Amino acid sequence: MKAFRYRMRPTKAQEAALTEQLRLCRQLYNCALEERIGAYKKEKKTVSGYDQMKDLPEIKSALPEYKGVYSQVLQDVLKRLDKTYQNFFRRVKQGAKKVGFPRFKGAGWYDSLTYPQLGFSMLGDVAYFSKIGNIRLRLSRPLEGKLKTATITRDCGEWYVSYVCEVEPQPLPKTGSSVGVDVGTTWFAITSDGEFVENPRHFKTAMKKLRVVQRSLSRKKRGSKQRRKVKAQVAKLHRKVSRQRLDFHHKTAIKLIRENDLIAHEDLNVSGMGKSNLARSIHDVGWSQFFSLLSQKAASAARTVIRVDPRYTSQACHQCGHTCKANRVSQSRFVCVNCGHQDNADVNAARNILARAEPLSANVAAVSASVA
Repeated sequence: MKAFRYRMRPTKAQEAALTEQLRLCRQLYNCALEERIGAYKKEKKTVSGYDQMKDLPEIKSALPEYKGVYSQVLQDVLKRLDKTYQNFFRRVKQGAKKVGFPRFKGAGWYDSLTYPQLGFSMLGDVAYFSKIGNIRLRLSRPLEGKLKTATITRDCGEWYVSYVCEVEPQPLPKTGSSVGVDVGTTWFAITSDGEFVENPRHFKTAMKKLRVVQRSLSRKKRGSKQRRKVKAQVAKLHRKVSRQRLDFHHKTAIKLIRENDLIAHEDLNVSGMGKSNLARSIHDVGWSQFFSLLSQKAASAARTVIRVDPRYTSQACHQCGHTCKANRVSQSRFVCVNCGHQDNADVNAARNILARAEPLSANVAAVSASVA
């Protein structure tokens, strides 16, 4: 499955129709949530998503405005609520500290419509959606595969459509090369081949402008027109940073995929590390998004990505295996106290990561061969 995202260019009438449909879907979500809560409080009765979907014809009869929303879009709203409940109960069973009971959606907190199967199509740079009509797209790349779902999203006043398509894998030719990748905040990535990928620090670069605009936002009266205007400027700056980071991750991941058959990296607890005193720098590099893109691209290109245990990769000597905290002389210098081996600390760690992944890669290949 592969997603294709395009910018939409709706007319003012179409934008008003989309906004109204979002309002109706948010209202349906909140009413369905209220029904579930009320049924359990009063009668200890659990209302399922299927039970609520059976009531949609009655809702359309009582409220004619819902006839202007495609039936499967309304069904998806209730499925979304049902999935939220399932995730809540799953977290309760797992004993999570924050279980996150489903909450009502306020204005501006429901920004997507999903066509799960039918009611949409695409021809050239024109997209068709039932109950909305034809909307022109900015076709940044051609669509591939068989269309499965379409999701319309409102993002800071701009409209996008994401198509999920079923595509055939496109294996790349074998290169015979393997690489270990050590990520960091000083350098974004360091490979076992000795290549250093610079950290662009997109958020840090944008902070000067963000500070000015956010100070201006803090002085504006809540609910005023000027506050909404400045708030849109803040969102625009954050959106630019997000897009820059995503573009950088795509380009870095595809370079690694094209040049190597095996890519190994540490299995980091990024969410936990994001609570440390380096939280801003860690969130700026966006390791989770990068690792996710790397795995997706590897699956499509028939490459192998392996996560390894990150413990002591920066303290173990790649030559003799001696592990000691004293081996790490400084942030960038590694000198083994046992054998005297000297290297860049991050390159040594990347080589340890690759060495840990190679046995696991052999096991994966053996399992794949037995299944075949």
